[in-house]
Amino acid sequence: MNNFQWIWTYCKQYKTKGVLAVVFILLSSVLIIVNPMITGLLVDQVIAKGKIELLLPYLGIMIATTVLRTVLRYTYQMIFERIGQDVLFGIRQDLYKKLQELDFDYFNHNRVGDIMARMTGDTDAIQHFVAWVTYQVAECILYFVAALIMMSTIDFRLMLALLAVTPIIGFLTIKMSKEAQPVFFDIRESFSRLNSMVEENISGNRVVKAFVREDYEIEKFNRHNEDYKNQNMKSARVSAKYLPSLDMLAGSLTLITLILGGWLVIRGNMTIGNLVTFNGFLWMLNQPMRMSGWLVNDIQRFSASCIKIRQMLNTPAQIPTDRNEENVKLKGTVEFDHVSFHFSDDPTTNVLTDISFKVEPGQTIGILGETGSGKTTLVNLVSRFYDPSQGQVLIDGKDARKFPVRQLRDGISMVMQDVFLFSNTIEDNIAFGNPYVDNTYIQQVAEIADAHSFIMRMPEGYETIVGERGVGLSGGQKQRISLARALAKDPSILILDDTTSAVDMETESKIQEELEKITGDKTTFIIAHRISSVREADEILMMQKGHVVEQGTHDELVAKKGMYYDVYRKQLGLTQGGEENGAQ
Repeated sequence: MNNFQWIWTYCKQYKTKGVLAVVFILLSSVLIIVNPMITGLLVDQVIAKGKIELLLPYLGIMIATTVLRTVLRYTYQMIFERIGQDVLFGIRQDLYKKLQELDFDYFNHNRVGDIMARMTGDTDAIQHFVAWVTYQVAECILYFVAALIMMSTIDFRLMLALLAVTPIIGFLTIKMSKEAQPVFFDIRESFSRLNSMVEENISGNRVVKAFVREDYEIEKFNRHNEDYKNQNMKSARVSAKYLPSLDMLAGSLTLITLILGGWLVIRGNMTIGNLVTFNGFLWMLNQPMRMSGWLVNDIQRFSASCIKIRQMLNTPAQIPTDRNEENVKLKGTVEFDHVSFHFSDDPTTNVLTDISFKVEPGQTIGILGETGSGKTTLVNLVSRFYDPSQGQVLIDGKDARKFPVRQLRDGISMVMQDVFLFSNTIEDNIAFGNPYVDNTYIQQVAEIADAHSFIMRMPEGYETIVGERGVGLSGGQKQRISLARALAKDPSILILDDTTSAVDMETESKIQEELEKITGDKTTFIIAHRISSVREADEILMMQKGHVVEQGTHDELVAKKGMYYDVYRKQLGLTQGGEENGAQ
């Protein structure tokens, strides 16, 4: 399927409007030949022969034709603009839907700026093609054909003389098209890089200011901006190379008409009125020839944008998220059966290697390990953000891959390490996973997360709007709101990824006490760096470089005097010869 067939899949539902618009274009093209013919008759009949009584009727016909053609042209332009906007709406809707379907692996390998470029610049280029280029091409073709037919009825020799120029124009247009195509791809890539750089800088503006790197970022932006300008200048140079020649050739039609037509009039082979009529049709040849270069540029821009958008729409999700009407509540049993995992772009390096454990409903499992040991990746497999490369993740005794993804994730709540809050009210942020929950329950889970007190101190309480990504809140406050959001969903499996790292020890202890009251029937995973966060867990996994090196309860692991014991001793400030036994 080429780009034109693809865009037709969006346009065909509006084909009734499109057919009407084409009919109006045809009528407009028919009417456009009236005024040059009337002008010739005015010269031959009214001026040359003195038939003054024909002046007003001829002028009336010209005025009526002009008004009717103006109404028709305005109408079909509005129809095409409406179709263009509807097509733009449909494409953006499909793109956004696709974004929701794509998994973590896609976003790991694609820049935000590139995705935004597809949602904005590329879709606008397609809308411009549908709303403007299509009817311009139709007009140019119809004008050109109508002009040739009418000119041939006036003087076939003069028409052939003009037609002799068109092969040269066609040759230049094809060459321009071939040179313009790669240039527009480069422009689009440069725009994507510029977009990514700006988006990243806006998101990280506090870091930039904290490290006083404004000048460096401005210089980096200037480099990207300069590159984008240079790519556009390449496009301008292609246009400068061909458009003047196309304009000159189009302009030469007037010169040919005056020289050859004047000679025919002098010879008596053509009347002055016929020459005036012929000259009146000249712009109908001239306009398409002048427009050909500009339309080629727009078509190439359209093609480049289509390729990028179609790539995204055709990207298969590694983990499909088809809707499933079945609503089965998970029990919460989780088992890893010799699970190994590597990312798709690095199949030789395992992030997790041969992980096996089992958690029953209501149990809590703690996960500790140094940064990069695979803790977050492990729990991402539970929610099926990724699938294991080897082995199985079993949920309630069933391979997680056999669950409909939406059903599986509906029974799981996850407080992620990178806390994200939407620019909305605190209440809506907490109710994000369960929009039908009432205010009383929202306050209840906020109290469990130790968030209720500081929320009530805010200007509008739960109706306070937080800034983008939770700006204006401290790290601890964002973590507690994020925890309340996870609890409001009332999941069967609760995953807490370093949830209390930004709160003090007293607050952490209070949150843990409250959590114990409501997690009795929930399977809970707790990723932490503090042993105090996982000390009471039913089982603790100690991870290192993607392996589970130690596994057991707190007392069992301390008794082994291995890695867990070393971390425990350091966090309590115990010396090698200190009171380990007493601390246990």
